[in-house]
Amino acid sequence: SACQAAHNAPIGTGPYKLREFRSGDTVTYDINELYRDPNKPFFKEVQMKGGGDATSAARAVFQTGDADYAWNLQVEAPVLAQLQTGGKGDFLTIPGSSVERIALNRTNPDPALGDKRAEPDQPHPFLSDIKVRQALGKAIDRKAVAALYPPGAGPTCEIITTAPYVEPSEIFGGRHQCEQDIEGAKQLLDEAGWTVGADGVREKGGIKLSVLYQTTVNPLRQKEQALVKANWEAIGVAVELKSIDPGVFFSTDAGNPDTFGHFFADVQMYTNNYEQPDPTTYLCDWTSSQIPQRSNGWGLNNNERYQNPEYDTLCDNLRKETDNDKRLEIVRQMNDIIVEDVVVIPLVARPQVSSGKSKALQGINLTPWDTEVWNIADWTMTQ
Repeated sequence: SACQAAHNAPIGTGPYKLREFRSGDTVTYDINELYRDPNKPFFKEVQMKGGGDATSAARAVFQTGDADYAWNLQVEAPVLAQLQTGGKGDFLTIPGSSVERIALNRTNPDPALGDKRAEPDQPHPFLSDIKVRQALGKAIDRKAVAALYPPGAGPTCEIITTAPYVEPSEIFGGRHQCEQDIEGAKQLLDEAGWTVGADGVREKGGIKLSVLYQTTVNPLRQKEQALVKANWEAIGVAVELKSIDPGVFFSTDAGNPDTFGHFFADVQMYTNNYEQPDPTTYLCDWTSSQIPQRSNGWGLNNNERYQNPEYDTLCDNLRKETDNDKRLEIVRQMNDIIVEDVVVIPLVARPQVSSGKSKALQGINLTPWDTEVWNIADWTMTQ
């Protein structure tokens, strides 16, 4: 369509103009000879390459020098450290709002439900119980999970991780306590009536406490899954792991059952963030009006399918409130509801940027609130 053609070949006033776009492969830009600053940009051509994996991208910058810049280097910390010994690049990181989290499905993903699968009126058989959700959170060793990540990451109990709403020093053990507590998790499940069967898996009313745990294909995430699986098995929860190609997982394809919007699993893990200093839109994604379901093509953002009238009201108030002190308090209340009602289990506060650059590449000026190439007109290369 004309709209799609314009989307794939935009016309703007930036330092570069599109030459060629190859879906899933490369995009190539030429210098904009009409750019407003006659002395910029420095490069005649910029090529961005997609696909591949984070480890290969890091190697291309730090060791082989085949690339000048690589973003989102979600590479295990020891592997990244070894790659950096190549000496050709520098690792870049700045704090931001990104949180790796486990989302808990409030609806029933059982395929036997047919068209009612994961619909808002089909409650989950055990994740609807807050004690089960709390137990899953208590069992996880967030410090061990965070240790897998590159420099700049750390464990978190919160889904809001930036000042002035939550001080970075308080995101773990500040507003909430979330140290691993296996015995406390077991006690919660005991109180909820989930007893350990002969196979070591808890059950109640003929239902096994067994979860399907999905995330994207990535060596680091598969290690995260393994850690969490071991933690949950220690409290009597059976865990089946599933990994999905990121291009499929984050797709908005209404016909693809493996997208995070469909969420045809019990729990799923990924990173999300707010892209501007004000987190209103991010927080309001957990309102009832944002629930993805068959009728809207699974395209909205509340994939946990969380429903809470009190939370919806707070969102409405936040959108209307102009007093900064009152806004701060509403944001904290919304953070606390998501954490305390265990809508998600926050795991790791990730830096907004985990990138690598050639030692010769200069002029990069990172911010958590814009794309990393926002000032590419100022980038230069030394000999």
